[in-house]
Amino acid sequence: MKEKITSSEQAIALENKYGAHNYHPLPVVLSKGEGALVWDVEGKQYYDFLSAYSAVNQGHCHPKIVEALKQQAEMITLTSRAFYNDCLGMYEQYVTGYFGYDKVLPMNTGAEADETALKLARRWGVVKKGIPNDEVKIICCEGNFHGRTITIVSMSNDPDSYANYGPLTPGFIRIPYNDVAALEKVLNEQGDKIAGFIVEPIQGEAGVYVPDDGYLKKTYDLCKANNVLFIADEVQTGIARTGKMLACDYENVTPDILILGKALSGGVLPVSAVLANDDIMLCIKPGEHGSTFGGFPLACKVAIAALEVVVEENLMEKARVHGNIFRNYMNNIKSDMISLVRGKGLLNAIIIKPKNGKEAWDVCLKMKELGVLAKPTHGDIIRFAPPLVITEGQLLDACQRIEEAIVSFQ
Repeated sequence: MKEKITSSEQAIALENKYGAHNYHPLPVVLSKGEGALVWDVEGKQYYDFLSAYSAVNQGHCHPKIVEALKQQAEMITLTSRAFYNDCLGMYEQYVTGYFGYDKVLPMNTGAEADETALKLARRWGVVKKGIPNDEVKIICCEGNFHGRTITIVSMSNDPDSYANYGPLTPGFIRIPYNDVAALEKVLNEQGDKIAGFIVEPIQGEAGVYVPDDGYLKKTYDLCKANNVLFIADEVQTGIARTGKMLACDYENVTPDILILGKALSGGVLPVSAVLANDDIMLCIKPGEHGSTFGGFPLACKVAIAALEVVVEENLMEKARVHGNIFRNYMNNIKSDMISLVRGKGLLNAIIIKPKNGKEAWDVCLKMKELGVLAKPTHGDIIRFAPPLVITEGQLLDACQRIEEAIVSFQ
């Protein structure tokens, strides 16, 4: 393409003409990012309060992560797993020590990591638990969002995700989220055929649905009592987003299978990982699962740098403190459009009550006008998740703009 994009209208028109219409973005065209800030094609500055769905926890274009990318890009980028490379082993040692597991299976996207975890759990169910191959079941939750592949949407109860994509993958039992009794009932009735229970510690796409205190520990204990794997999808909640390294850490739960992605690379590359101990991970043998790009040298160096930044810049503590500031501020806004504020750390949401024909989408458009970017989910919920590197001054400035947007509809 010879010409350069010079206007938002031009960029949007090109996407509409040549791209699949599987997204409905906010009408803003971003061309630059630094820390908690982004700029559009015309040069207007915004606070990014979505962080690429928590992929950019370390901030846009973090210099340490970008430098790691540059240095490795000049050496070798991809070898495939047909050969060894001099980066993967070091990364595997680092990431397993970081999260406390024997083994890691590297992948690229969150959906791939979820698929890998499901395959691993099913394989364990057959090989170790002794479930007949065609009878293995996985328990999942209503309101879940684990990705967009055929098997993953087979777990969904959202028609936008699964409708008209049949036949769907069998072998799933869906129960209400945040309902310990529902899990106990299924385990009592079918526990001998169940390999795993996959759960988001906080349901992000469902609108930052935070379960009751104790839910994760109680469900984990039920899984242990029934020889069922507890599988935590921390693709969005992990890597300091909620104020702990993992959201499961709030209840001292160590998942049997841990799924990570998004911020594992600080938003620089698609990098995901599935972590488990030997008894589970070694159920998969050579040739039985893999990925051309999984564990490629560039990803390994970027992921190590991204995880180092989380510790070096104390992002867990920043997320916890700034999350409390954000929720307190939102709860003090005088507007009957706000029906509920909820969240943990810097993963938060506001439920918007429509007023005079104005809904959450209209609030987001007004926030955009005022220099804050966020997007609705499920129509009436606005999710707020800025990069964890945001300063308190920036956060309060953004909060004032959010308040101005909401009260403008009074």
